[in-house]
Amino acid sequence: MTKASNPRPAALARWLWAVALLVIGVVAVGGITRLTESGLSITEWKPVSGVLPPLTEAGWQAEFAKYKQIPEYRAINLGMTLDGFKAIFFWEWLHRILGRLVGMALLVPLAWYAWRRAIPSGYGSRLLALAALVGLQGAIGWWMVASGLEYRTDVSHFRLATHLLTALFLLAGLVWTARDLSALARDSAARPARLTATAALVVAILFVQLLLGAWVAGLNAGYVASSWPLMNDHFVPQGIDWTGGAWFAFTNDPFLIHFLHRWWSWMAAIALLLLARTLIRRGARREAMLLLLVVAAQMTLGILTVVSGVSMWIAVLHQVTGAVLVAIAAAALHKLGRPVTA
Repeated sequence: MTKASNPRPAALARWLWAVALLVIGVVAVGGITRLTESGLSITEWKPVSGVLPPLTEAGWQAEFAKYKQIPEYRAINLGMTLDGFKAIFFWEWLHRILGRLVGMALLVPLAWYAWRRAIPSGYGSRLLALAALVGLQGAIGWWMVASGLEYRTDVSHFRLATHLLTALFLLAGLVWTARDLSALARDSAARPARLTATAALVVAILFVQLLLGAWVAGLNAGYVASSWPLMNDHFVPQGIDWTGGAWFAFTNDPFLIHFLHRWWSWMAAIALLLLARTLIRRGARREAMLLLLVVAAQMTLGILTVVSGVSMWIAVLHQVTGAVLVAIAAAALHKLGRPVTA
Protein backbone atom coordinates (compact mmCIF):
# COMPACT_ATOMS: atom_id res chain seq x y z
CA MET A 1 0.00 0.00 0.00
CA THR A 2 1.20 3.50 -0.78
CA LYS A 3 2.50 5.92 1.76
CA ALA A 4 -0.25 7.72 3.65
CA SER A 5 -1.02 11.32 2.68
CA ASN A 6 -3.34 11.76 5.66
CA PRO A 7 -2.29 9.20 8.29
CA ARG A 8 -4.82 8.56 11.04
CA PRO A 9 -3.10 6.22 13.50
CA ALA A 10 -5.41 7.05 16.43
CA ALA A 11 -8.52 6.17 14.40
CA LEU A 12 -6.92 2.95 13.18
CA ALA A 13 -5.99 2.00 16.74
CA ARG A 14 -9.59 2.48 17.93
CA TRP A 15 -10.80 0.36 15.00
CA LEU A 16 -8.43 -2.49 15.86
CA TRP A 17 -9.45 -2.41 19.53
CA ALA A 18 -13.08 -2.75 18.45
CA VAL A 19 -12.22 -5.74 16.25
CA ALA A 20 -10.26 -7.27 19.15
CA LEU A 21 -13.39 -7.06 21.31
CA LEU A 22 -15.34 -8.77 18.55
CA VAL A 23 -12.77 -11.57 18.41
CA ILE A 24 -13.21 -12.12 22.15
CA GLY A 25 -16.95 -12.40 21.50
CA VAL A 26 -16.32 -15.06 18.84
CA VAL A 27 -14.14 -16.99 21.29
CA ALA A 28 -16.98 -16.86 23.83
CA VAL A 29 -19.52 -18.24 21.37
CA GLY A 30 -16.98 -20.83 20.25
CA GLY A 31 -16.75 -22.02 23.84
CA ILE A 32 -20.53 -22.34 24.05
CA THR A 33 -20.55 -24.17 20.73
CA ARG A 34 -18.04 -26.68 22.05
CA LEU A 35 -19.71 -27.21 25.42
CA THR A 36 -23.15 -27.71 23.87
CA GLU A 37 -21.68 -30.16 21.32
CA SER A 38 -23.04 -27.95 18.53
CA GLY A 39 -19.99 -27.78 16.29
CA LEU A 40 -20.99 -30.59 13.92
CA SER A 41 -24.60 -29.51 13.44
CA ILE A 42 -23.77 -27.73 10.16
CA THR A 43 -22.19 -30.29 7.87
CA GLU A 44 -21.30 -28.04 4.94
CA TRP A 45 -19.16 -24.97 4.45
CA LYS A 46 -21.02 -22.33 2.46
CA PRO A 47 -19.27 -18.99 3.05
CA VAL A 48 -21.94 -16.99 1.17
CA SER A 49 -25.22 -18.92 1.09
CA GLY A 50 -24.59 -20.23 4.61
CA VAL A 51 -25.18 -16.77 6.05
CA LEU A 52 -28.90 -17.44 6.25
CA PRO A 53 -30.23 -20.33 8.36
CA PRO A 54 -33.06 -22.49 6.98
CA LEU A 55 -36.17 -20.35 6.56
CA THR A 56 -38.75 -23.04 5.92
CA GLU A 57 -39.78 -26.31 7.54
CA ALA A 58 -38.52 -28.16 4.48
CA GLY A 59 -35.18 -26.39 4.81
CA TRP A 60 -34.85 -27.42 8.44
CA GLN A 61 -35.74 -31.01 7.61
CA ALA A 62 -33.09 -31.05 4.89
CA GLU A 63 -30.39 -29.76 7.26
CA PHE A 64 -31.46 -32.23 9.93
CA ALA A 65 -31.29 -35.08 7.40
CA LYS A 66 -27.66 -34.15 6.65
CA TYR A 67 -26.82 -34.16 10.34
CA LYS A 68 -28.38 -37.61 10.72
CA GLN A 69 -25.77 -38.99 8.32
CA ILE A 70 -22.76 -38.25 10.54
CA PRO A 71 -21.42 -40.49 13.34
CA GLU A 72 -22.21 -38.00 16.13
CA TYR A 73 -25.93 -38.28 15.53
CA ARG A 74 -25.95 -42.06 15.24
CA ALA A 75 -23.74 -42.64 18.29
CA ILE A 76 -24.77 -39.83 20.64
CA ASN A 77 -27.89 -37.99 19.51
CA LEU A 78 -29.95 -40.77 17.99
CA GLY A 79 -33.61 -39.84 18.35
CA MET A 80 -32.95 -36.11 18.71
CA THR A 81 -35.99 -33.99 17.86
CA LEU A 82 -36.01 -31.25 15.26
CA ASP A 83 -36.28 -28.66 18.05
CA GLY A 84 -33.20 -30.15 19.70
CA PHE A 85 -31.35 -29.93 16.40
CA LYS A 86 -32.38 -26.29 15.96
CA ALA A 87 -30.90 -25.50 19.39
CA ILE A 88 -27.44 -26.85 18.54
CA PHE A 89 -27.63 -25.47 14.98
CA PHE A 90 -28.11 -21.97 16.38
CA TRP A 91 -24.80 -21.86 18.25
CA GLU A 92 -22.74 -23.16 15.33
CA TRP A 93 -24.52 -20.79 12.95
CA LEU A 94 -23.94 -17.83 15.28
CA HIS A 95 -20.27 -18.77 15.65
CA ARG A 96 -19.82 -18.82 11.89
CA ILE A 97 -21.74 -15.55 11.43
CA LEU A 98 -19.55 -13.79 13.99
CA GLY A 99 -16.46 -15.14 12.25
CA ARG A 100 -17.67 -13.61 8.99
CA LEU A 101 -18.41 -10.38 10.85
CA VAL A 102 -14.81 -10.22 12.09
CA GLY A 103 -13.65 -10.58 8.49
CA MET A 104 -15.94 -7.79 7.33
CA ALA A 105 -14.95 -5.61 10.30
CA LEU A 106 -11.35 -5.86 9.14
CA LEU A 107 -11.68 -5.83 5.36
CA VAL A 108 -14.21 -3.04 4.84
CA PRO A 109 -12.53 -0.39 7.05
CA LEU A 110 -9.12 -1.50 5.73
CA ALA A 111 -10.27 -0.83 2.17
CA TRP A 112 -11.73 2.52 3.24
CA TYR A 113 -8.59 3.64 5.06
CA ALA A 114 -6.42 2.50 2.15
CA TRP A 115 -8.57 4.42 -0.33
CA ARG A 116 -8.34 7.53 1.86
CA ARG A 117 -4.56 7.00 2.11
CA ALA A 118 -4.92 7.12 5.89
CA ILE A 119 -2.74 4.11 6.72
CA PRO A 120 0.67 5.13 8.10
CA SER A 121 3.70 4.01 6.15
CA GLY A 122 4.78 0.48 7.02
CA TYR A 123 1.42 -0.63 8.42
CA GLY A 124 -0.47 -1.54 5.28
CA SER A 125 1.08 -4.97 4.87
CA ARG A 126 0.60 -5.77 8.55
CA LEU A 127 -3.08 -4.85 8.46
CA LEU A 128 -3.54 -6.87 5.28
CA ALA A 129 -1.89 -9.86 6.98
CA LEU A 130 -4.32 -9.60 9.90
CA ALA A 131 -7.24 -9.58 7.47
CA ALA A 132 -5.81 -12.58 5.62
CA LEU A 133 -5.47 -14.38 8.94
CA VAL A 134 -9.24 -14.15 9.40
CA GLY A 135 -9.73 -15.90 6.07
CA LEU A 136 -7.24 -18.57 7.09
CA GLN A 137 -9.11 -18.96 10.38
CA GLY A 138 -12.32 -19.67 8.50
CA ALA A 139 -10.58 -22.39 6.48
CA ILE A 140 -9.11 -23.86 9.66
CA GLY A 141 -12.57 -23.86 11.23
CA TRP A 142 -13.97 -25.93 8.38
CA TRP A 143 -10.90 -28.22 8.45
CA MET A 144 -11.68 -28.78 12.12
CA VAL A 145 -15.36 -29.52 11.52
CA ALA A 146 -14.55 -31.86 8.63
CA SER A 147 -12.53 -34.07 11.02
CA GLY A 148 -15.76 -35.04 12.78
CA LEU A 149 -18.02 -35.74 9.83
CA GLU A 150 -16.97 -39.20 8.69
CA TYR A 151 -15.33 -41.40 11.29
CA ARG A 152 -15.39 -39.54 14.62
CA THR A 153 -18.15 -38.43 16.97
CA ASP A 154 -16.32 -35.16 17.66
CA VAL A 155 -13.66 -32.99 16.07
CA SER A 156 -9.93 -33.60 16.30
CA HIS A 157 -8.52 -31.91 19.41
CA PHE A 158 -5.41 -31.05 17.40
CA ARG A 159 -7.48 -29.18 14.85
CA LEU A 160 -9.58 -27.56 17.56
CA ALA A 161 -6.36 -26.32 19.20
CA THR A 162 -5.16 -24.92 15.87
CA HIS A 163 -8.48 -23.11 15.43
CA LEU A 164 -8.46 -21.60 18.93
CA LEU A 165 -4.78 -20.67 18.97
CA THR A 166 -5.07 -18.99 15.57
CA ALA A 167 -7.92 -16.87 16.94
CA LEU A 168 -5.82 -15.93 19.96
CA PHE A 169 -2.83 -15.13 17.74
CA LEU A 170 -5.09 -12.84 15.70
CA LEU A 171 -6.27 -11.21 18.94
CA ALA A 172 -2.70 -10.62 20.09
CA GLY A 173 -1.77 -9.21 16.67
CA LEU A 174 -4.67 -6.78 16.77
CA VAL A 175 -3.73 -5.57 20.25
CA TRP A 176 -0.03 -5.26 19.40
CA THR A 177 -0.74 -3.30 16.23
CA ALA A 178 -3.27 -1.07 18.00
CA ARG A 179 -0.65 -0.26 20.64
CA ASP A 180 1.91 0.55 17.93
CA LEU A 181 -0.56 2.87 16.23
CA SER A 182 -1.48 4.55 19.52
CA ALA A 183 2.21 5.25 20.15
CA LEU A 184 2.51 6.64 16.63
CA ALA A 185 -0.47 8.92 17.27
CA ARG A 186 1.31 10.35 20.30
CA ASP A 187 4.69 10.66 18.59
CA SER A 188 5.06 10.69 14.81
CA ALA A 189 8.63 9.41 15.20
CA ALA A 190 7.62 6.35 17.26
CA ARG A 191 8.83 2.99 15.97
CA PRO A 192 6.99 -0.34 16.31
CA ALA A 193 7.69 -2.28 19.50
CA ARG A 194 9.95 -5.31 19.28
CA LEU A 195 9.56 -8.73 20.85
CA THR A 196 12.23 -8.99 23.54
CA ALA A 197 13.84 -12.22 24.69
CA THR A 198 11.87 -11.99 27.95
CA ALA A 199 8.67 -11.52 26.01
CA ALA A 200 9.44 -14.53 23.80
CA LEU A 201 9.92 -16.72 26.88
CA VAL A 202 6.61 -15.56 28.37
CA VAL A 203 4.88 -16.21 25.04
CA ALA A 204 6.31 -19.75 24.90
CA ILE A 205 5.15 -20.55 28.44
CA LEU A 206 1.70 -19.09 27.82
CA PHE A 207 1.45 -20.92 24.49
CA VAL A 208 1.95 -24.28 26.21
CA GLN A 209 -0.83 -23.49 28.68
CA LEU A 210 -3.22 -22.38 25.96
CA LEU A 211 -2.43 -25.46 23.90
CA LEU A 212 -3.11 -27.74 26.86
CA GLY A 213 -6.34 -25.88 27.56
CA ALA A 214 -7.49 -26.39 23.97
CA TRP A 215 -6.67 -30.10 24.22
CA VAL A 216 -8.60 -30.33 27.49
CA ALA A 217 -11.62 -28.85 25.70
CA GLY A 218 -11.23 -31.04 22.65
CA LEU A 219 -10.91 -34.25 24.66
CA ASN A 220 -13.56 -33.32 27.24
CA ALA A 221 -10.76 -33.85 29.74
CA GLY A 222 -12.30 -31.45 32.23
CA TYR A 223 -14.80 -34.15 33.15
CA VAL A 224 -12.26 -36.76 34.28
CA ALA A 225 -11.89 -35.17 37.73
CA SER A 226 -14.06 -32.76 39.69
CA SER A 227 -11.84 -32.19 42.73
CA TRP A 228 -8.97 -29.81 43.40
CA PRO A 229 -6.04 -29.85 44.09
CA LEU A 230 -6.08 -33.66 43.95
CA MET A 231 -7.52 -35.48 40.97
CA ASN A 232 -9.85 -38.20 42.26
CA ASP A 233 -7.87 -38.38 45.54
CA HIS A 234 -4.49 -38.57 43.77
CA PHE A 235 -1.93 -35.92 42.91
CA VAL A 236 -0.98 -37.77 39.71
CA PRO A 237 -4.29 -39.16 38.45
CA GLN A 238 -4.97 -42.84 38.09
CA GLY A 239 -6.12 -44.03 34.70
CA ILE A 240 -3.39 -42.57 32.46
CA ASP A 241 -2.96 -44.88 29.48
CA TRP A 242 0.73 -45.32 28.72
CA THR A 243 0.29 -48.31 26.41
CA GLY A 244 0.66 -46.19 23.28
CA GLY A 245 3.90 -44.68 24.51
CA ALA A 246 4.76 -41.50 26.38
CA TRP A 247 4.27 -39.16 23.43
CA PHE A 248 0.82 -40.52 22.67
CA ALA A 249 -0.16 -40.16 26.32
CA PHE A 250 1.16 -36.59 26.51
CA THR A 251 -0.85 -35.57 23.45
CA ASN A 252 -3.98 -37.73 23.70
CA ASP A 253 -4.67 -38.98 27.21
CA PRO A 254 -7.39 -36.87 28.92
CA PHE A 255 -6.20 -37.66 32.46
CA LEU A 256 -2.62 -36.64 31.73
CA ILE A 257 -3.54 -33.57 29.71
CA HIS A 258 -5.92 -32.38 32.43
CA PHE A 259 -3.13 -32.88 34.98
CA LEU A 260 -0.62 -30.97 32.87
CA HIS A 261 -3.01 -28.10 32.19
CA ARG A 262 -3.85 -27.87 35.88
CA TRP A 263 -0.25 -27.61 37.05
CA TRP A 264 1.41 -25.82 34.13
CA SER A 265 -0.96 -22.96 34.98
CA TRP A 266 1.29 -22.23 37.95
CA MET A 267 4.30 -21.94 35.65
CA ALA A 268 2.34 -19.53 33.46
CA ALA A 269 1.21 -17.58 36.54
CA ILE A 270 4.80 -17.25 37.81
CA ALA A 271 5.97 -16.05 34.39
CA LEU A 272 3.21 -13.44 34.28
CA LEU A 273 3.91 -12.44 37.88
CA LEU A 274 7.54 -11.77 36.98
CA LEU A 275 6.36 -9.87 33.93
CA ALA A 276 4.15 -7.72 36.15
CA ARG A 277 7.09 -6.99 38.45
CA THR A 278 9.17 -5.90 35.45
CA LEU A 279 6.35 -3.68 34.26
CA ILE A 280 6.12 -1.97 37.65
CA ARG A 281 9.85 -1.26 37.48
CA ARG A 282 9.28 0.26 34.05
CA GLY A 283 6.56 2.52 35.46
CA ALA A 284 3.70 0.58 33.86
CA ARG A 285 1.83 -0.04 37.10
CA ARG A 286 -1.61 0.02 35.46
CA GLU A 287 -0.73 -2.75 33.00
CA ALA A 288 0.88 -4.77 35.80
CA MET A 289 -2.11 -4.56 38.13
CA LEU A 290 -4.55 -5.41 35.35
CA LEU A 291 -2.42 -8.39 34.36
CA LEU A 292 -2.30 -9.72 37.92
CA LEU A 293 -6.05 -9.25 38.37
CA VAL A 294 -6.88 -11.22 35.24
CA VAL A 295 -4.38 -13.99 36.07
CA ALA A 296 -6.00 -14.40 39.50
CA ALA A 297 -9.48 -14.43 37.94
CA GLN A 298 -8.46 -16.98 35.32
CA MET A 299 -6.95 -19.39 37.83
CA THR A 300 -9.97 -19.05 40.10
CA LEU A 301 -12.31 -19.76 37.20
CA GLY A 302 -10.21 -22.76 36.21
CA ILE A 303 -10.60 -24.25 39.68
CA LEU A 304 -14.32 -23.47 39.73
CA THR A 305 -14.74 -25.09 36.33
CA VAL A 306 -13.23 -28.30 37.71
CA VAL A 307 -15.09 -28.45 41.02
CA SER A 308 -18.41 -27.55 39.36
CA GLY A 309 -18.13 -30.57 37.09
CA VAL A 310 -17.58 -28.24 34.13
CA SER A 311 -20.55 -25.94 34.59
CA MET A 312 -21.09 -24.55 31.11
CA TRP A 313 -21.21 -20.86 31.97
CA ILE A 314 -18.24 -21.05 34.33
CA ALA A 315 -16.28 -22.91 31.65
CA VAL A 316 -17.26 -20.32 29.03
CA LEU A 317 -16.20 -17.50 31.35
CA HIS A 318 -12.91 -19.34 31.89
CA GLN A 319 -12.32 -19.42 28.13
CA VAL A 320 -13.32 -15.78 27.67
CA THR A 321 -11.06 -14.69 30.51
CA GLY A 322 -8.26 -16.66 28.86
CA ALA A 323 -8.78 -14.60 25.71
CA VAL A 324 -8.80 -11.38 27.75
CA LEU A 325 -5.57 -12.55 29.41
CA VAL A 326 -3.97 -13.00 25.98
CA ALA A 327 -4.99 -9.46 25.02
CA ILE A 328 -3.65 -7.96 28.25
CA ALA A 329 -0.45 -10.00 28.06
CA ALA A 330 0.08 -8.78 24.49
CA ALA A 331 -0.37 -5.18 25.64
CA ALA A 332 2.02 -5.75 28.55
CA LEU A 333 4.67 -7.41 26.38
CA HIS A 334 4.31 -4.57 23.90
CA LYS A 335 5.17 -2.19 26.74
CA LEU A 336 8.40 -4.11 27.31
CA GLY A 337 9.28 -3.72 23.67
CA ARG A 338 8.89 0.05 23.70
CA PRO A 339 11.71 2.43 24.54
CA VAL A 340 11.85 3.28 28.27
CA THR A 341 10.78 6.85 27.52
CA ALA A 342 7.67 5.72 25.62
